[in-house]
Amino acid sequence: MFLRTKKIRIEAERIYLRLPEMADHHPWVHLRQDSAEFLRQWEPDWASNHFSKRAFQNRIYWARKTFDAGDGLPLFIVRKQDQALVGAITLDNIRRGPSQAATLGYWVGQEFARKGYMSEAVKACVNYAFAKLDLSRIEAATLPENTPSRGVLEKSGFKYEGVAQSYLQINGRWRTHVLYASLRHDRLGRTDAG
Repeated sequence: MFLRTKKIRIEAERIYLRLPEMADHHPWVHLRQDSAEFLRQWEPDWASNHFSKRAFQNRIYWARKTFDAGDGLPLFIVRKQDQALVGAITLDNIRRGPSQAATLGYWVGQEFARKGYMSEAVKACVNYAFAKLDLSRIEAATLPENTPSRGVLEKSGFKYEGVAQSYLQINGRWRTHVLYASLRHDRLGRTDAG
């Protein structure tokens, strides 16, 4: 079932980003279960088989297929000091040609929230997208009341662009989101990718 995917590891100061593996199933389940109340307020409804081994296998297959096709970069965030799974970050919907853009999404386990791990992950992922994937624009959306997520984006060089009405179904309801973007050549949103 699994594809032969090349390895990827994106380094940051305290964490690194890599593709998910089957060995991540139990740590992922525990982190998501322990953080369920914290995460559900920001995410679409979870399927009834959300934690099953089969669903996780499908998640890994999708991640590898998406990565191999160049359509996305679905990565797990791992803390270097103890190899703990911290959360996940995904560059999805990569568009080539005149657009050279992608959409950024992420989640973090409750025990790792507000410790700077996600800011490190976002900066590392965006730098990789600009320098290695030659993207020009990274877009992100979050709920207006999700102040921590908005802070992560703003600290990472993203600029507020507007509002999208009924953008995504979150926790069973269509929700309006605020939109942000980071541009490769924006002098205020500059990265090491230049």
